[in-house]
Amino acid sequence: MTTLQARMQNPAVVIPEAMTPILGVLKAAKKGGVDERTLELVHLRVSQINGCGYCVDAGAVSARKAGVGHEQLFAVAAWRDAPYFSDAERAAMALAEAATRLADRPDPVPDEVWQEAAEYYDERQLASITLWIALSNFFNRLNVTTRQVAGRAW
Repeated sequence: MTTLQARMQNPAVVIPEAMTPILGVLKAAKKGGVDERTLELVHLRVSQINGCGYCVDAGAVSARKAGVGHEQLFAVAAWRDAPYFSDAERAAMALAEAATRLADRPDPVPDEVWQEAAEYYDERQLASITLWIALSNFFNRLNVTTRQVAGRAW
């Protein structure tokens, strides 16, 4: 078995002055009126797409703490084909996928995807989800680049 080892500590730990504003944005995004379970599902899906083992592991733990059930947790990667998600959760995950896979199509976040999300979420909630998607991608990029190991604290 190969021993997994990070290339370095998380950059936000190496430069601790970065952590406070990062956590400030995270805290603000949680105040947008979106159910925490939905935010955790979004984070988990973004992390799966980006292949961030650290964030998938930590995201699953956070999702369980937020009240996400096992059925949803195990089906996030196949949310389109699983009956465990509300239409609002599906709209949030569709937005998360589009906003994460920006280079996959000429119109990365099509109007249909945005409009579907806007049917369930008001402007403040859409701002919260959009910030959450961006933060998830941000953390994924830090952790994947530095090869942070799942299950290990920074």
